[in-house]
Amino acid sequence: MKQRCAAALYLLAWHVLPRLPESWAEELFRLVADIAWRRQGVGVQRLEANLLRVVPDADGKRLRALSRAGMRSYMRYWMETFRLPAYDRDRINAHMHVANWDAVRARLDAGRGVLLALPHMGNWDQAGAWVALQGVPFTTVVERLKPEKLYERFVAHRESLGMEVLPLTGGGSAAGTLARRLRAGGLVCLVADRDITSSGAQVKFFGEAASMAAGPAALALQTGAALMPVSLWFTEDGWRARVHDEVPAPEDGDRAARIAAMTQRMADAFAEGIAAHPQDWHMLQRIFLADPVPGEAPA
Repeated sequence: MKQRCAAALYLLAWHVLPRLPESWAEELFRLVADIAWRRQGVGVQRLEANLLRVVPDADGKRLRALSRAGMRSYMRYWMETFRLPAYDRDRINAHMHVANWDAVRARLDAGRGVLLALPHMGNWDQAGAWVALQGVPFTTVVERLKPEKLYERFVAHRESLGMEVLPLTGGGSAAGTLARRLRAGGLVCLVADRDITSSGAQVKFFGEAASMAAGPAALALQTGAALMPVSLWFTEDGWRARVHDEVPAPEDGDRAARIAAMTQRMADAFAEGIAAHPQDWHMLQRIFLADPVPGEAPA
C-alpha cells in the first residue's frame, strides 16, 4: 500500500509540476524539505550520520544547519527532475558548467570508451540531459523499482532526456551491454557511491570503512575504457560539475586487487568533491560499515 501511494505521488508530480510556475514549485519543495528535516525521520538521521563523517568537527548546530541545507538540496533535485521536460536546451546549456569536459571529449574522439562514475550529488539527471545536448549519446543503468509502472515512468523520463537506459535486474545482462558500449568507444555514466548489489568493494571513505560499487572499476579494467569520477553541485541559478582525472589501472596484482585499488581511487575523488560541497551530497542510505543495517538493532 505504501509503495502504491508513493508511486502515485511521483506520477502526479511528473504530471503537475511542469505546469506550475517555477517559483511555486521551488517554494513547495523547500517546504517539503523543511518538514522532513524537522520530523527527523530515518532518512534525515542517516543523512546527518553520513555528513558527520564529512565534517567530523561539526557541533550540533552546524550539523543541523548542514542537514537542513542537504534536504533542501535533495528536494531541489526532485523538483528539477520532475520539471526537466519543461526546461529548454538553451537554459540547460547556459546554466551548466563542467570543468575538464574536454578530457572526456578527447578520449571519445580518439575512439576510446569513457565511464563516468558519479556520487549522489547535485542533479545527475540534469547533467545527463546536458551531456546529451552536447551530441554525446550515453548509456546508464537504473534500479528496477516497484511498482512496475513507476519504473517504466523513470525509464521513459530518462530516455526522453537522451539516455539509453538499462535495467539493473530483470532485463538481461546490463554489464554485458555496458562492456560492448565501452569497447565500441561509447560513453557510460553510472552512479556509484552506494553498493546496491552487496558485491561491492570495501574502501576507506572519510577515514572509515565503506562499501561502494565495484562495477565501474571492473568494466574499465575489462574494456580498457577510461574511468573518470565526477562531482556535481548546485549554484543559486544553475549547476556545476567537475570531471576528475582518470583513474589509472594498476599494472600489478590480480584482478580483484586491481579493481579494489581503482575503486579506492574513485572513492577518493568522490570524497574530494563531497568535502567541497557537503550540502549537495544526497546520501540518505547506509554506506559506512560501522552503521547498523536497516532493520537491525545498533551495536
